[in-house]
Amino acid sequence: MPKFETHRWLSSRSRALAVGLAALMLTASGCASIVNRASERFADNLGRGILNQDDPATVAEGLPAYLLLLDGLLEGDPRNAGTLRAAARLYGAYAGNFVSEPERAARLSKRAFEYAQRASCIDQVALCAALKGPFDELEAAVAAEQGDAAAARLYALGAAWSGYIQTHSEDYAAIAAIPRVSLLLEHAVALDPTLDSGMPYVYLGVLNSLRPAAVGGRPEQGRAAFERAIELSQGRNLMAKTLLARHYARLVFDQGLHDAQLNEVISANPRAPGLTLMNTLAQAQARVLLADGVNYF
Repeated sequence: MPKFETHRWLSSRSRALAVGLAALMLTASGCASIVNRASERFADNLGRGILNQDDPATVAEGLPAYLLLLDGLLEGDPRNAGTLRAAARLYGAYAGNFVSEPERAARLSKRAFEYAQRASCIDQVALCAALKGPFDELEAAVAAEQGDAAAARLYALGAAWSGYIQTHSEDYAAIAAIPRVSLLLEHAVALDPTLDSGMPYVYLGVLNSLRPAAVGGRPEQGRAAFERAIELSQGRNLMAKTLLARHYARLVFDQGLHDAQLNEVISANPRAPGLTLMNTLAQAQARVLLADGVNYF
């Protein structure tokens, strides 16, 4: 997806704050289990706070310090699956929205994917073992995952894997993994259709719209996935509309749909719990896409 180009060097104050928070957490208790839970809660709350931020430039400037903080927490607690998934989500978000250099975005999305895989290998052992095996073995392992917690874990892995594929789209092996990622995401939404305001459907929409139907893509399934995400969020997920225009409407050269979706995004109120940052980014991307549409179509 288009990048939001607001990358800057961090201030010494930001770095000092991150170091201070790390020290505070690591000295808060001598009990390892308490520290582990505190690390996981901190990582989860950090992600929530970032998602509710309405100034992408602040996130772009400050987020690298907290990515390093999460790396440090994982050095001391490498088997904390919750912190691994939180780090995977934030690394993926940073790579996909704030990094303009393709090689760097690829490197950061790879780290996100690796963290998500490590988390799965801690609390989804059978799934972890099947990830690189025959497809039918992966199908069986995914089908055995049940419950809301399993849905969230499958989604975390699928989202990180999707980001990796988008930044490695020239790698045939990465593209060949799309059916595996789709399997994870489809089972996640089968278990919990309302998961993360429909975002698993957004990932499915992008994956299915990466290529035209003539070369193996499934753009109509992609459109249906985007529309399902929009429906589930009651229209509040503006990124679903922006990516519907970016990936599907452009792929099939539907300018009417393209412009209608982008105009809706631009005129909408971006504030929504858990969606504010993403919606603000969606509006910025929508303005660029709409302006460029004159040259594209």
